[in-house]
Parts: sequence; C-alpha cells; structure tokens
Amino acid sequence: MGLLRKNPFGHILFLKKWLIRLFGLMTHRRYRGFNELSIEGSEIIKNLPDTGVLFVSNHQTYFADVVAMFHVFNASLSGRVDSIKNIGYIWQPKMNIYYVAAKETMKAGLLARIMAYAGAIKVERTWRSKGQDVQRKVNPDDSKNVGVALDDGWVITFPQGTTTPFKPIRKGTAHIIKQYKPIVVPIVIDGFRRSFDKKGLRIKKRGILQSFQVKEPLEIDYENDSVDDIVGKIEYAIEQHSSFLKVIPTEELEEIEHLNEKRRYSYKEE
Repeated sequence: MGLLRKNPFGHILFLKKWLIRLFGLMTHRRYRGFNELSIEGSEIIKNLPDTGVLFVSNHQTYFADVVAMFHVFNASLSGRVDSIKNIGYIWQPKMNIYYVAAKETMKAGLLARIMAYAGAIKVERTWRSKGQDVQRKVNPDDSKNVGVALDDGWVITFPQGTTTPFKPIRKGTAHIIKQYKPIVVPIVIDGFRRSFDKKGLRIKKRGILQSFQVKEPLEIDYENDSVDDIVGKIEYAIEQHSSFLKVIPTEELEEIEHLNEKRRYSYKEE
C-alpha cells in the first residue's frame, strides 16, 4: 500500500519522490556551482504550516524558477538557513509542494510532462494560447484544483502569468486568495533571466549571481479586502509595480528589452 499511495491528483508518491530526488541532483550545480544563488529570508519557510500556503512570485523562466524554489524550500525545512549547501536535503523532500503552470507549457515535450508529475497544477490561460491573444472564460476546475492543492500542501504561483517583467497581476490569483484564504508568502527572484534560456533548461551564462528573497506573509483581510486591494498588495510585494521601474538601472532595462525582442523573433521562427 505504501508504494502505491497517491496524492489527491492521482500521482504515486513513491515515483514523485524519486523524480524530485533525481531532478534535485541534476540541477543543484545550476544554483551552486555554475552560478550562485543568494538566498534571503528562508527562515520564514521553516515556520509555515504544512498546508494552506500560497507562494506568489515574479517569473523569469518557465522551469528554473520553480526548481530553485524546490531547492530552497527543502533546504530550509531541513534546517539550512539561506543556503542550499549539501544536497542531502533532497533525499526526504516535502511531497506536497505544487506549482501552477500553463497546460500548453507542460505538454510541450517529454521532459515537461515528466516535470509535471513532480507537482504541476495545469491550468488553461484565459488570455494567451499558442502565442496568440485569446479571450476565454476561466475553467472552474482550474481554481478548484488549486484549492485541492492548498488543502493538501503548498502551492507556488506566478500571478503575472508571463516571464515578461512588469506585466499586470492576473486577478484570478486574488479571487483564489479570497476564496481559499491561504497564507500568502511573496518571493522575489532575479538573475534567472540572465542565467538561463527562456525555458530555464539550458544554462546561457555562467558566473551570474542569482537572488532569491522570501518575504513575510502578506497581511490580508480576506473578507473586506477587494480583489483590487489584493492585486495591489501582491504587485508591490513581488516588486512588479511600475514604481519599481524607477530603481532599475537603465542598462538592465535595455537588456530586458533586448531579450524580449530576441524572444519575439525566435518564437515566430518556431
């Protein structure tokens, strides 16, 4: 029975554990070797309850951001503060960590499908599909699945729904917060866009200092805060409000725009 025990989404936990272990071993040097991950605030992780936690973060690559979170979360839970030194923490990983990802992304190739088994909550984007702008209704099953995952453990979401910086926060995240009332923990990352390709699979440049900041849980009045109020709190917490543009060096903004142009052209070619 133990070997065949499943989580609420039907994933066999024994297989999931070995996937996390293997991916952890395969990716560790991407954050401590080829590049260095500077972590701040990870002691907050250790003090969180086992379930009902929603992590909200800015987004820079499809997969490298999530993988880094699995490393930081498990390292913190094993007693390491602001460090992923010594990969031994991955041997007994937290099994109820989930992450929200676009269905089309998680179906794009065998590797993505395998990674989805490690904890993806696959959702349909309501505004974008196959590189085209679309308009479609929210699938209620998607929100329900996030609720199931929150009831079972922790959920990671990227509320902008894109790796392009300073895009608006999607209101769906705020609706989920009001409905399920999770503890909301902001995370701010940087350096991943310079370290990896857009998918976060290929190392693009070495010697980059990646940063990973865990912030204190947001203060949210679930009954009285409006959706717009919650959106605003998230926007500031993950440092994606337009006011943060004023403190970003011109050189970095130019690099971001240059990368976005390259991505647009490469996407058309695909």
